[in-house]
Amino acid sequence: MRKLPFTASRLEAIASAHPTPFHIYDEAAVRANAAAFRDAFSWNPGFREYFAVKATPNPYIVKILSGCGFGCDCSSLAELEIAARCGVVGESIMFTSNDTPAREFVRARELGAVVNLDDITHIDFLEKTCGIPELVCCRYNPGPLKSGNAIIGKPEEAKYGFTREQIFRGYAMLKEKGAKRFGIHTMVASNELDPRYFAETCEILFSLAREIEKRCGIVFSFCNIGGGVGIPYRPGQQPVDLRVLSQGVEAAYARHFSDHPPVSLYMECGRAITGPYGYLVSRVLHIKDTYRKYAGLDACMADLMRPALYGAYHEIVVPAKASQPASEVYDVTGSLCENNDKFAIARPLPRLAPGDLVVICDAGAHGHAMGFNYNGKLRSAELLLRPDGSVIQIRRAETLEDYFSTLDFSGLKPPRLIPRPRPPPRAASSIDGRAALGQFQPPRSPRPVLCRRVFAVATRPSSPSRPASPSCPRALVLHAALLRGSSPSPPAPARRFQH
Repeated sequence: MRKLPFTASRLEAIASAHPTPFHIYDEAAVRANAAAFRDAFSWNPGFREYFAVKATPNPYIVKILSGCGFGCDCSSLAELEIAARCGVVGESIMFTSNDTPAREFVRARELGAVVNLDDITHIDFLEKTCGIPELVCCRYNPGPLKSGNAIIGKPEEAKYGFTREQIFRGYAMLKEKGAKRFGIHTMVASNELDPRYFAETCEILFSLAREIEKRCGIVFSFCNIGGGVGIPYRPGQQPVDLRVLSQGVEAAYARHFSDHPPVSLYMECGRAITGPYGYLVSRVLHIKDTYRKYAGLDACMADLMRPALYGAYHEIVVPAKASQPASEVYDVTGSLCENNDKFAIARPLPRLAPGDLVVICDAGAHGHAMGFNYNGKLRSAELLLRPDGSVIQIRRAETLEDYFSTLDFSGLKPPRLIPRPRPPPRAASSIDGRAALGQFQPPRSPRPVLCRRVFAVATRPSSPSRPASPSCPRALVLHAALLRGSSPSPPAPARRFQH
C-alpha cells in the first residue's frame, strides 16, 4: 500500500479549504530527493542537475530546487521567464529547445543561458539572430547506435539532435564563428528504470566527445548526459538506485577522461525529482453501472493526461477506505467528451461512493503541466505541503473569467431582434372596393383572413344600383401575391373602372 504524506482526516481538512480537484506537492520529500541526487554524483566536482522546468513549471518548485543548488533546463520562452523571475540566470540555465523561434534565442542570450543547439541549421540562424555565444553546446542523436523506449521512441525516428556526421561539422563551424568553450549533450530515453542504460549512453557520449576534440581542435568543459531517469509508477517496480547509476557513469568517465582536464557532468531530470512527490486529489461524483462500472471523478484528463496519452499507469488510493478490500472493479473516468478520458481501466478498488476522496499518485511531474482547456475545462489549483505540515496554495484554480479573458466578444454584432407584425384594426371602413384596387397596403398577417376579405370585396355580386363587374384584375393580382407571401407591385396611377 502506498504511503501518503497525509492521513485521511488531514486530507479531508485540506479539501474542505481547497476545493477538489487539486495537485499537492510534498516539499520535504522533494528536498530530500534533491539532496540524494547531489550526493550520488559528489565524486564529480562540477556536477549540476538542471531541473527540467517543463515537468512542474511552478515558481515555488523552481525556487525550492534552486535553493538545493539546481539549475533550470528550459525549452521555451515561458520557462526561461519562470527561471529568470525566480532568480535563476546565467549559466544556471540550460536552454535546450527545438524548432526554436528567434525571440527565444534572443531571450536566452539576454539571460546568459547556455544555448544547446538542436540542429546544424540553427548555427547560422543563431548567428544572424543574436550572435554566437562564447559557450555553446550541441545535442547529439546517436540514431541506431542506441535504442530508445516507448515514450521517446527510436532515436533515428526522433526529431531531436545532430547526426554523427553533422555534429563534427557543427563544432567546426562554431569554432570558426568564435565560440571558445564547448559542451555536448544527449538524451535518448524517458522514464527509464534500468541504471545500466545511462552508463551505456555515457560510454557513447564520452567516446564521441574525445573524437570531436581531436578532429575539431576543441576542448569540452562539460558533458550533459540528459535526463530520462524513471520512477516506479506500477506496484512492484523498483526506483532507480542512484548510487548504481552514478557508479556506472563514473566508470565510463574514468575510461575516457582520466588524462583530460576536469569535465563537469550535467543532468536534466524532471520526473525523477518531483514525480513521486505530487498527488492529484479528486472526489467521486457518480458511480455508473452499465456494461462496466464507472467511477466518475471531478478531475479529468485535463488535470492528468498521461494515462490517455501514453496508456500510463498511476496508482489510485482511497485514503478513507485504505483498510477495505479492493472488491470492485472500476474504470475511473473524467467528464470530457472523449472515451479515453480514463485514469484507470478495470482497476480493482474498494467500493466507491459519491463524495469519496481519491488520490492519484505520482502526479508531481508532467501532470498539471500538461493541462489543457478542451471542452472548456479549467485547470486545477496547485498546493504545497510544507515541511511543518501546513498547506499553501501556489497556483489558484482557473476561473471562467480566465477562460474568456482571451476571447474578444466586442466585435460581434448583437443579434437583430425583428418584432412580430400585428394585424391592422378590423374596422369595416378600413377595406372597401377602392382599397382592393391599390389604395390599401395589406399586412402580412393574418394572411388567410385578409385574402378572403379582399377577394370578397373585389368580387362581390351586383346590386340593382351597381352592375356586376365582369373582372377585377388588380384584386386578383393582390390575392395571388398574398397567397405567395409577397407584396404586390406598387399601384399604377389611379383610374376609375366603369361598373
